[in-house]
Amino acid sequence: MIAKQDYYDILGVDRNATAEELKANYRKLALKYHPDRNPGSKEAEENFKEAAEAYEVLRDPQKRNIYDHYGHEGLQGTGFSGFRGFEDIFSSFTDIFDDFFSFGTGGRSRTAARRGADLRYDMTISFEDAAFGVETEIDIEKLHTCSTCEGTGCEPGTHPENCAQCAGTGQISRSQGFFSIRTTCPNCRGGGRTITSPCPGCHGTGQVEKSNKVTLKIPAGVDTGSRLRLTGEGESGPRGGPPGDLYVYVSVKPHDFFKRSDDHVVCQVPISFVQAALGADIDVPTLTGEKKLHIPKGTQAGEIFRFKGEGILSLRSYGKGDQIIQILVKTPTGLTKKQEAILKEFAELDAAKLSTKIKNIFKQ
Repeated sequence: MIAKQDYYDILGVDRNATAEELKANYRKLALKYHPDRNPGSKEAEENFKEAAEAYEVLRDPQKRNIYDHYGHEGLQGTGFSGFRGFEDIFSSFTDIFDDFFSFGTGGRSRTAARRGADLRYDMTISFEDAAFGVETEIDIEKLHTCSTCEGTGCEPGTHPENCAQCAGTGQISRSQGFFSIRTTCPNCRGGGRTITSPCPGCHGTGQVEKSNKVTLKIPAGVDTGSRLRLTGEGESGPRGGPPGDLYVYVSVKPHDFFKRSDDHVVCQVPISFVQAALGADIDVPTLTGEKKLHIPKGTQAGEIFRFKGEGILSLRSYGKGDQIIQILVKTPTGLTKKQEAILKEFAELDAAKLSTKIKNIFKQ
């Protein structure tokens, strides 16, 4: 495995470089290795990507601090993995490419179709649905490609025209001394084209908002904070671009009897002090129905019993958790005179039994 080059060395700056110095050096490298200036050069392409990755890390104070202390390995723990391609780089550093390079992104990304926006949907489900999974339908309000103009934004039978102000380039140039600086055209907003006859269905946007039913399958074992991704269920992309994704964030309602601990189900079951003393067989609710639990003689308050495999299906591994049952011993109230008399007799016998035990200890 080839070791990665130091980010500071890639940008040609020292480790105390300011944000302005980082940006200035990155501009120079991006201009030098830009793919439109080096068509077909794999070396230039790699240098262009390396410079972008280095600048992305060092311009972010948090990432830079991690890198300074732990190097490339430290960044792996943050989920940072560089850029997937040129479009990611161009969109991340739009200010640099639009303001300083006359060719910008080669004129391609301004008029090309773009990916639609991702959407978020917050959903609350019951404890049982989280345990067993559920399939349901949800309504999502989102932007769809206009069916009248098929996303062009133009009235049917018409077409966009080149912007008169920038002649279709999407940029205008102005001179400052010896330099010529190009900026985004304010008339077409960088698109290079204008719509003279807007579509009546979408008013020239190419998109309309409407409700959409989405079938959602929630797997067994989800918990509050779980996130589900539905690819392609986000908003449609401008100019016929691919749709974004829909992210569903799950929240689970508290249950009156059960609580969750990892993949285990926890509950507290009350029994009488007579059942605790003499033992008993009791019915305990589980997620799948009632189940018999044997209470041995002399069970103490707080003792734990388990039903193996009666917990929640694990999302991370095979199998289910357990049901953990904590025993609560109830102290009786509202005793009758007869019950009080029996308990007093019991207390006297118990005290005599304890006294005998103590005497035997001292006889030894």
